[in-house]
Amino acid sequence: MFAGMDTKTTAMRLEALGNETRLEVFRILVRAGRDGLPVGELQRRTGSARSTLSHHLHKLIAVGLVHQERDGTTLFCHANYAAMDETLGFLTRECCADAGTAGCDAKEAAA
Repeated sequence: MFAGMDTKTTAMRLEALGNETRLEVFRILVRAGRDGLPVGELQRRTGSARSTLSHHLHKLIAVGLVHQERDGTTLFCHANYAAMDETLGFLTRECCADAGTAGCDAKEAAA
């Protein structure tokens, strides 16, 4: 594993999620499940203008947290659960690794 690559990818994903609107969009898509949501429904739920939503979706797509599929004339957005798990795993997999035998409550809670 190349820690530098993981760090860069994770930093880009966290940066994308550091925007309130993008975090809301991603959270809505995560809650929607594997079927995702049509762009129109995502726009309705966020109250964002189409151009604003498009801008935020492109940022999430660029870092691999969201992907889109077209079904006829409808464009569906989906959360990339593997990328989400990978990002969260990066933050938790080495929890308390340098703490010695003292351990860590966060590591036990994640188990």
